[in-house]
Amino acid sequence: MSSNLPFEFTPAEIGLRDDVRIFADTYIRPVAADMDARSEFPLDNIRRMAQKGWMGIPFPKKFGGMEMTSVAYVLAVIELSKVCASHGITLAAHTGIGCGPLWLLGTDGQKKQYLTPGAKGEKLASFGLTEPGAGSDAGGTKTTAELRGDHYVINGSKIFITSAGYADIFVVTAVTDKTKGKGGISSFIVEKSFPGFIVGKKENKMGWRASDTRMLHFENMPVPKENLLGREGEGLKGFLKVLDGGRVGMAALSLGIAIGAYDEALKYAKKRMQFDKPIADNQAIQFYLADLALAIECGWHLVLHAARKKDAGMPFTKEAAMAKLQTSELAMQATTKAIQILGGVGYTSDYPVERYFRDAKVCEIGEGTSEIQRLVIAREILRDIHE
Repeated sequence: MSSNLPFEFTPAEIGLRDDVRIFADTYIRPVAADMDARSEFPLDNIRRMAQKGWMGIPFPKKFGGMEMTSVAYVLAVIELSKVCASHGITLAAHTGIGCGPLWLLGTDGQKKQYLTPGAKGEKLASFGLTEPGAGSDAGGTKTTAELRGDHYVINGSKIFITSAGYADIFVVTAVTDKTKGKGGISSFIVEKSFPGFIVGKKENKMGWRASDTRMLHFENMPVPKENLLGREGEGLKGFLKVLDGGRVGMAALSLGIAIGAYDEALKYAKKRMQFDKPIADNQAIQFYLADLALAIECGWHLVLHAARKKDAGMPFTKEAAMAKLQTSELAMQATTKAIQILGGVGYTSDYPVERYFRDAKVCEIGEGTSEIQRLVIAREILRDIHE
């Protein structure tokens, strides 16, 4: 492979990808369907991943991480999600939006106390932004944080929180000054052991069923003043930076689902016989497969471009939104076509494509809906014109 090709990976990146691929085939593939059916969190596998250091792939060794690239992290998420999106989102949410804000916004003391056990996989990290009345409009946050002496008192709720039943560390937003609108929102590091921290019931979801998703409630929850993450009033601003990285992870997850569905469809099309020939000999099936192969190739370029810009310390808001938008919609297209290619058996749980289909839909919703991604892209390209 030529040195100037965009798909060249370092030996370390290739080694991690191969290790995760073997792990997924060995430990995840045999249990993925059963865990999905029983809505069971894959705690044993997450612990195995933690032992391998994969819960801290992009973070410095100083804080317990592997000090690898965002590209390496993306490759790991893709390999997991090719087999089981619930495993993929558990890693992606922990890394991108759980530990991510600790790394981007935290003080050295906060990083030592919270990022280090997160990166080591000793504790699972999560992120609380969405509320019952604040989804795409994150500025509509109603959760409040009132400063009382040496601590804040937080009241409110967060919904659709990934890994909420198993996480130990949470980064959440709350309004510290109601008079300043979006400029009055701050972010805090919260531990599940804090008094007044209440975890709601597990959501019964269509997809990502082995991922744990719950509501959080805060009732007069005291949070030490030193757990303010960043400056007061800059919580939303900081979280928007975090979401850029989170969208790269979601794009990788979506691409993994698409590749997994495509692989199943391609394999089935080659062996399924109709009219005395494999259905792969039919032009209609060939066109389905060609379209998916093209879209997946495009997805690779978009995801890796965003990850490499992040690694280079360059702005990547537009690239993250583009990657997330294209791959999440691709995941739905790929899983839909995969079921069509498999026909009746694709609609049963005998094959994983129906699970991939259910897992794909939320990729167009979480980390910013497709509509929000288009708004972000439009804003960025119009800004480029004006500048």
